Amino acid sequence: MAKEAGPRTAYARAGVDVDAGERAVALMRGAVEATHGPAVLGGLGGFGGAVAVPPGYRAPVLVSSTDGVGTKTAIAAALGRYDTIGRDLVAMCADDVVCSGAAPLFFLDYIAVGQLDPASIAELVTSVADGCREARCALIGGETAEHPGLMAPGAFDLAGCCTGIVERERLIDGSLARPGDAVLGLLASGLHANGYSLVRSLLAEHDLDLAEPYQERLLRTLGEGATGEALGAAPGEALMTLGEVLLTPTRIYAGAILDLRTALDAAGFELRGVAHITGGGLPGNAARALPAELGVRLDPDLWPMPSVMRLFGALGGLEDDELRATFNGGLGMIAIVEPAALPGAIAALARSGIESFVVGEVVETADLAGRRYAEGSLSRVAGQR
Repeated sequence: MAKEAGPRTAYARAGVDVDAGERAVALMRGAVEATHGPAVLGGLGGFGGAVAVPPGYRAPVLVSSTDGVGTKTAIAAALGRYDTIGRDLVAMCADDVVCSGAAPLFFLDYIAVGQLDPASIAELVTSVADGCREARCALIGGETAEHPGLMAPGAFDLAGCCTGIVERERLIDGSLARPGDAVLGLLASGLHANGYSLVRSLLAEHDLDLAEPYQERLLRTLGEGATGEALGAAPGEALMTLGEVLLTPTRIYAGAILDLRTALDAAGFELRGVAHITGGGLPGNAARALPAELGVRLDPDLWPMPSVMRLFGALGGLEDDELRATFNGGLGMIAIVEPAALPGAIAALARSGIESFVVGEVVETADLAGRRYAEGSLSRVAGQR
């Protein structure tokens, strides 16, 4: 007598394991629901996530951003490690939203895999939930799709969407900035999630081992003197492998920016602009915090560049200005404030665990020969360093 086929036997033969997806949901449920507050209506399992507008808003504006983590996923897949990269995803989206002054409200993720492994997916989504808690938003749902034949068994891709909320009158649109304002740079935790196509190309070109002790690789590439200087800002990296350094998660700034604005409000100042430094680096993003007639002049001598950028700059023969245009140059976010607000702003960010520096000034584009980004010594805010 022939064995009775299950209702999903044909789909399983095609490479899609629906039962594995259900096991993954069960494993991740606790981490996801831990991000829910009273505004979240319902739990996992519905066709859509429902979130109520928090009380107290008179004219709320919703601000949304969608992004991914690019080819950094290939590093995670190569190491079989999924406990950090979800934080990158949240940072890419939530830190875009907060540039408009919006408080992240909820988040959705999308994961595509070649072959679904419940434990790995649960680890990945737990890291998204960890990021959501840090960004102060709820992870209200998502989708995991298995793509056999289209993606290799160990491959995956990751995307997400964050929605934030802000009073219309509190929307930050860049119009508040003035010539002479200071540019405050918030230190990055490393490469964040940009430039990894170049990183992976250089890894292959130089046949680098992700398991190699990071300090040994720095010594071989940069030399002893440069290695000590490069590790000065992050001495803990000396105990890490190259792969671990490359998987350092993107710093999430959303909560710190919201707290900074609260501190400035209390002191009678304004947060005049915010820019998230992602693809395109500092030249491509810094001026997005300003009106069209204004630009920024930054002095790169005023902040440190992460050692990992020094490493791949040396491997690829990149000058420092190209590193600042390809990666974040060491600054994950910039904030525009008036010079008198700097001491309080730097202190507020420090309370949030973010180290910051005065890195530049706002100038008229006429002073930059029509450009919106330039590098050089500062003038107007030089006394505020």
